[in-house]
Amino acid sequence: MRYTRLGSSGLEVSRLVLGMMSFGDHSARAWHLDLDGARPLVGRAAEAGVTAYDTADVYDAGVSEEVTGRLLREVFPRRDEYVLATKVYFPMSDAPGDRGLSRRHILASIDASLRRLGTDHVDLYFVHRWDYDTPIEETMEALDSVVRAGKVRYLGASSMYAWQFAQAQHVAEQNGWHRFVAMQNHYHLAYREEEREIVPLCLDQGVGVLPYSPLARGLLTGTRTRGGGGSTTRSGNDPLARKLYSDADFDVVDALVEVSEGLGRPPAQAALAWLLGRPGVTAPIVGVTKPHHLEHALESLDLELGAGECARLEAAYVPHAMAGPE
Repeated sequence: MRYTRLGSSGLEVSRLVLGMMSFGDHSARAWHLDLDGARPLVGRAAEAGVTAYDTADVYDAGVSEEVTGRLLREVFPRRDEYVLATKVYFPMSDAPGDRGLSRRHILASIDASLRRLGTDHVDLYFVHRWDYDTPIEETMEALDSVVRAGKVRYLGASSMYAWQFAQAQHVAEQNGWHRFVAMQNHYHLAYREEEREIVPLCLDQGVGVLPYSPLARGLLTGTRTRGGGGSTTRSGNDPLARKLYSDADFDVVDALVEVSEGLGRPPAQAALAWLLGRPGVTAPIVGVTKPHHLEHALESLDLELGAGECARLEAAYVPHAMAGPE
């Protein structure tokens, strides 16, 4: 395993983050794994040196946090041996005000997350989306207060426009509040719009980039086909993927398959290796439901693509409409 600092912060993380969204309530989605199904995968990740784990309160209505906390306590003898991230924004009930980034919701949500996770703090606390209904001053002050209370070590943002991120950082700096040190965004070979504004902004601000869905929900593994079909449980039942990706994106997949065959590696490894080599990227957040998913991700760390291979992978890309911030 390789390790690096998260942007210009002092937080050290592994170059792969294990995404825990797939672990929780099997009845919620057919491809989700329950506690017993997730246990060997988390154990193997820890054994391989993965120290960073990412979940959110909204994943399976909190069950993912419960499973995450239980498994990390099982595999790591001490709390300071791993980096734990969770998120706030989406509603956890139908109660009025139980959503967004108001002070009330942030303070209630961090306490609820800590209870489910079974810990007294999280290392990274992400705002899951931008809240158009709450003043950013209120949000950043509330986030600063949970850091000063010792419940959160560092702050992160996810899926927002560059002007929004810049505004949040400016408000925090202006008031002496803690700023975001990480950006979790939608970024991979088949969606590179983040390279236009948000990644350059993160590079300028010393913010670490943690791309989610680095394999495009299976598109970059070869499990999906033109027309919306798929060969796995998830790819056969994933309407969001049909909205995000079109047949034009399969030109990228074709180039990826060609390059990966030349390397003698699976397409997933080449796609992750490309992302790991991009400026500003600290670590992709990889979701796994089978042992080979995790092994391919681990093996991508030892794969270095040449300039020619990268050029071939990038040549087929076509611009996309913005996806993720809304």
